[in-house]
Amino acid sequence: MELHELTTAMHKFVEAKGWYDPASPRPQTMRNIAISLGLEAGEVLEHFQWGEDPVNREELAGELADVALYLLQLASVAHIDLEKAILDKLEHNYQRIWDADEVE
Repeated sequence: MELHELTTAMHKFVEAKGWYDPASPRPQTMRNIAISLGLEAGEVLEHFQWGEDPVNREELAGELADVALYLLQLASVAHIDLEKAILDKLEHNYQRIWDADEVE
């Protein structure tokens, strides 16, 4: 499944729950989605709080999926082409130097 198909599936789910309705108790504003993204990323960290390896990979997979879904939604609601943004950022990062020992 491609990124745009995942985004469509995510929107279908959110719409089915009625969360795009302005009167929803879970309004899907960019701010709220960004907060949810951060919270879900924190839940990923919980899997590594006391060790290097997650105890339950299935639960970790669910948290990673939550992060990805909020990321797709935020990019879509903000009218950002996430695929292009990722490719642009990778291109930019190839030019960056993080450590002095990377200088040729």
